[in-house]
Amino acid sequence: MDAQLIAFTGVAAGMVALPGADFTVVVRNALASRIAGLASALGVAGGLLVHTALAVAGLAAVLVTMSVLFRTVQLLGGAYVLYLGLSALYAIRRPAQDGSGTPSGAPEGAPEDEPERPAPREFGRALRQGFLTNALNPKAPVLFLSLLPQFVPDGSPPLPRTLLLAALVVVLALIWFPAVALLVDRLGRWLRRPRTARAIEGGSGVALTGLGLALVTGPLLR
Repeated sequence: MDAQLIAFTGVAAGMVALPGADFTVVVRNALASRIAGLASALGVAGGLLVHTALAVAGLAAVLVTMSVLFRTVQLLGGAYVLYLGLSALYAIRRPAQDGSGTPSGAPEGAPEDEPERPAPREFGRALRQGFLTNALNPKAPVLFLSLLPQFVPDGSPPLPRTLLLAALVVVLALIWFPAVALLVDRLGRWLRRPRTARAIEGGSGVALTGLGLALVTGPLLR
């Protein structure tokens, strides 16, 4: 039994499950619909695939050692997360219902806990939000670059091992984030009540705005 692989699985699972901007985006979109939540989850996994591929290729080392490039990624990531946060805060200012008492955007006669099926454009938007939120995370290159080599056994070829570890991270993300989206959708009848939904939207907006401001205005993350 590969003890190092088991240890890495535990570390990677904790890293993937740690709440952050990507978790918040998945929850927020899952409140809109199950499909939007799953699209965001797939986008987050795609972002992790980018980071792990860069780490395996050694490009993350270049990013980490070049302060200007690293700071650029940090600013881009912070600006995007800040945009998502401000968008969420702006959304809670809109009235939850139209004049007829029907939730805005919901088809007439639709049950409250079954929101309108998202159009392909909305699916793409949710997928893009999940991907960009994770792919522009400036902490990820440092994390993967420092983590993966520690679980390559001495004397073992590094490329096959790091490919296996990178694939494992992506698989864990494909399990965890869709599970979060499905759980939020399962609890949708309660979570989508206007007052509860607005509270969650406001909370996610504050969290994302705070994370975005920390990245944009904070020191270089190394």
